[in-house]
Amino acid sequence: MVDGSGNPWFYGDVAIQQDRIAAIRPAGELPASSAKRTIEATGLVLAPGFIDILSHSITPLMRDGRCLSKITQGVTTEIMGEAWTPAPCGGEIAHRPLAPYVPAEWNQKIQGWRSFGDWLDALRQQGVSPNTGAFLGGGTLREYACGMRMGKANADELQTLRQVMREAMRDGAFGVSYALIYPPDDYADTDEIVEVCKVVAEYGGIYITHLRSESDRLLEALDEALEIGQRARLPVQIYHLKASRPENWPKMAQAIERINQARAAGQDVTADVYPYTASGTGLNAMLPNWVFEGGNVYEQLRNPAIRARIRKELLGPNPMVDTRSRAEQVMPVGFQKPDNQVYVGKRLSEIAQMRGQDWLECVFDLLVSEQQRIGTIYFTMSEDNLRLQYAQPWTMVSTDAGGFDPTWARAFGPVHPRAYGSYPRVLGRYVRQEGWLTLEEAIRKMTSLPANRLGLLDRGRIQIGAWADLVLFDPQTIADHATFEEPHLLSTGVVQVWVNGQQVIQNGHHTGATPGQIVRGPGYRTKP
Repeated sequence: MVDGSGNPWFYGDVAIQQDRIAAIRPAGELPASSAKRTIEATGLVLAPGFIDILSHSITPLMRDGRCLSKITQGVTTEIMGEAWTPAPCGGEIAHRPLAPYVPAEWNQKIQGWRSFGDWLDALRQQGVSPNTGAFLGGGTLREYACGMRMGKANADELQTLRQVMREAMRDGAFGVSYALIYPPDDYADTDEIVEVCKVVAEYGGIYITHLRSESDRLLEALDEALEIGQRARLPVQIYHLKASRPENWPKMAQAIERINQARAAGQDVTADVYPYTASGTGLNAMLPNWVFEGGNVYEQLRNPAIRARIRKELLGPNPMVDTRSRAEQVMPVGFQKPDNQVYVGKRLSEIAQMRGQDWLECVFDLLVSEQQRIGTIYFTMSEDNLRLQYAQPWTMVSTDAGGFDPTWARAFGPVHPRAYGSYPRVLGRYVRQEGWLTLEEAIRKMTSLPANRLGLLDRGRIQIGAWADLVLFDPQTIADHATFEEPHLLSTGVVQVWVNGQQVIQNGHHTGATPGQIVRGPGYRTKP
């Protein structure tokens, strides 16, 4: 047993009664005769269910509540909301169609979700396998009040931002989540975010952020996040800590030093990290954010003058975008048009050569052709930095991905392999094979550390009275199999999984059970 606290493993027995852990005893001291069912787990590891603080399962759960690629990794709690949440719907938000794999009726449902809580209630009513919770997406919040307009929020808009945030905290949001390299999140300045975060702080919530830069301006972006936490007086969580592109890799040690200095001075700041050296976002992230103002980006890209302006900014001495990468580092995978399937899995440099274009003109034409973001892999990070990041006691494991079933997901194209392999990759590669982390420390980063960050003090640990979210896995065989070339492959080695006392994985296979509950932040107020 590895109890999630970081304490050394020990041999023991655990009893589950209904949805809670009822007893923990040294091995052999719980009589099997008192149990309705006994599982012999010699040679296996029992751990608390893993908590993914950076999940993108919002739309996959609308298709399939089993969340298969996550549950088979041992993930029992999904925390969503980076930048976007499907609720509240209203204000200046212009509804856009969901992912192509989402059943059409969800597009109608969303338009009726006037509060953040409406979405959470819909998840509970549908039935899902993992526990689910969320931050309010900062992009959703900004669009609700200001639409896709750049610039400062005026007094009325700021009042709307604060009121919508307040209602979301009462509905159970863990805080607010900004992804500050994307529009419209990027349209919010530091002062605006501080005002929103002051509301979050009133309810004991968290500011969680994709930094405004993860490359050239990484250190300045980190300073902004720390400033927001200090001014609004609330904890800060940094999404997927990284330094992108080789020229910025040395900045990671400096960023870690700044975080350690902030923590030593009493500021509550932590981070999560996914275990890959390639990131995943849209191909459209290579464009400057002013192009997205008004929401008609793909139409704008048809304009030669707009293309010329973008080209000047991207190729000039002071590029205006953070995701600038060399064409050979960029692999678009999320094509939907049949004519573009030939490009799936090829590097942008190769695609441009196939089309007889320079790489930037190729980006423009592909986006115009697809009329969507085009999911893309960016190979820009350092394995040495990954080791350094996981060595910090305040970093936790995350996926930055949704939960999929290969039987239907393959038809919609490749995804980042982190959706299928993050947790087994840490346990199989970084614990068993390379010894970067001890088993106890790796599991702490997957369980009690994110649970404590979220205030879920009765999850993420094996203790009497805690919710019975448990994972039983083979430490000698647990492994990820998904790759960038073949991402839709389930991990192996997780033998049994329980969520709230109900078994969702039995002998490596999903039982079909959907016992997941809604987990909510400290500001939650029950409604009559």
